[in-house]
Amino acid sequence: MVIALSGAALAGLAVAVAYDSSRFIRREYRIRSDKIRKKAKILLLSDLHNKSYGKNNKNLLAEIEKVNPDLVVVAGDMVTANEKKTRFEVPMALMKRLAEHYPVYYGMGNHEYRIKVYRKAYGNLFDEYKEKLKSYGVRVLENERVYLPEYNIEICGLEIRRRYYKRLHREPMGEGYIESLLGKTKEDYFELLIGHNPDYFPQYAGWGADLTVAGHVHGGVMKLPLLGGVISPSFRLFPKYDGGMFEEYGKRMVLSRGLGMHTIPIRIFNPGELVVIHLER
Repeated sequence: MVIALSGAALAGLAVAVAYDSSRFIRREYRIRSDKIRKKAKILLLSDLHNKSYGKNNKNLLAEIEKVNPDLVVVAGDMVTANEKKTRFEVPMALMKRLAEHYPVYYGMGNHEYRIKVYRKAYGNLFDEYKEKLKSYGVRVLENERVYLPEYNIEICGLEIRRRYYKRLHREPMGEGYIESLLGKTKEDYFELLIGHNPDYFPQYAGWGADLTVAGHVHGGVMKLPLLGGVISPSFRLFPKYDGGMFEEYGKRMVLSRGLGMHTIPIRIFNPGELVVIHLER
């Protein structure tokens, strides 16, 4: 009896893994602020890791077309850094299609950053990728800011050092570090920060980001009732920030559970997410 039940449980788990690892859902959030001049519908993409939903991501693109966003914000890790087989075809094709229809703002994840700084392993791959994105009209933000006067939104692409992505250890982020990279916030602008690693949300909020968009955690790989995500990419159990919307110091963070997989290449009760953020007055 026990063996039969165990076998049935394992079979059910295998079905859940296969199902949730091959699908995505749409999740929407609504945020209001007096700083917003005109409402904006923002599509948030994160952690694709070269995954394709249908040929040439046709299923993902069809859902994005239904959303019809005002702008697209990318929170990093659209590619997977691998010294032997780093490939850009999937994210490049997706970015090209999106940039034909929407303004696209691309922030750095730890995988893009790794390809960028480890020249001995990756050569000029990052430069080639960045130039391709720019040729499509994608705005790549490496510790840069761009102001959108129509909405009174300033999009800030934060690129932090590799030490802030250590496994089994959380490196303290010193006071003033973000300001040294991006400068001071402007109080009358709605500051939207692309900060790939959500572990430092209190620091992002303390800097003055009205809204942080993040990824990196993949929803904790497996999602359990009441407990949430099980494990982070840094191998910490039940991470505080796994997915959803969080608040610190009156500031918000929308954390995407991402679209792909990497370190632990499965999803359990935790499908990929296409996130839509409605910003309103």
